[in-house]
Amino acid sequence: MDSTVKAYLAELLGTFMLVFIGGLSVIVAGTAGVVAPALGHGLILVVIAFTLGGISGAHVNPAITISLLLGNKIKVDKAVIYIVMQVLGALVAALVISVVLPDVPDAASGRAGQAIGSLTATNVTGAGILEFLFTFLLATAVWQAAAHGRAGTLAPLAIGLTLAACIFAGGIFTGASLNPARTLGPALVGGDLSYVVVYIVAQVLGGVAGWAVNDLVLSPGK
Repeated sequence: MDSTVKAYLAELLGTFMLVFIGGLSVIVAGTAGVVAPALGHGLILVVIAFTLGGISGAHVNPAITISLLLGNKIKVDKAVIYIVMQVLGALVAALVISVVLPDVPDAASGRAGQAIGSLTATNVTGAGILEFLFTFLLATAVWQAAAHGRAGTLAPLAIGLTLAACIFAGGIFTGASLNPARTLGPALVGGDLSYVVVYIVAQVLGGVAGWAVNDLVLSPGK
């Protein structure tokens, strides 16, 4: 199979893994607290990066793909297909969750493991600001640890721990999605799109800011 096709399939599978495990961990958070989604998302991202990173780079996040696109780390046509695969993977994961657990009470996160929190309905602008900042931090980890190679073979660990830390800090407030595909897939399946535009715009801008700071200013040699 062509290596480019493998990369597309790896992005689909990787995003499915992230949203499936992440979505279920959000549902578990109803009884286990924020520790469940923080570790669920963070640990599975470490696994995805270690196992699929050599195939596709393991972006599994449109905001990260856009950030790397701006830094010429990926071509436009490939980036577009990556994003399509990421959204598709997230959508399939949310559908599986909703089919397997159709009646599980999940008031805190909505249906299908949506990444939302206390600010989503009461102060979506504030939620968007937090999503922007958290996504910027995640993009910073990706750029410095992986794209610039500062963490070497431990880059997946640095990136996964960054996601876990952001969920520990902000999961209760926004769900700490940090990922347009993670936001959109469960929202479509859960039937609540009221917050999606704000979240996605904030996350994409966070990725853009991550590129601007870490590639234009803090890259090696600059």
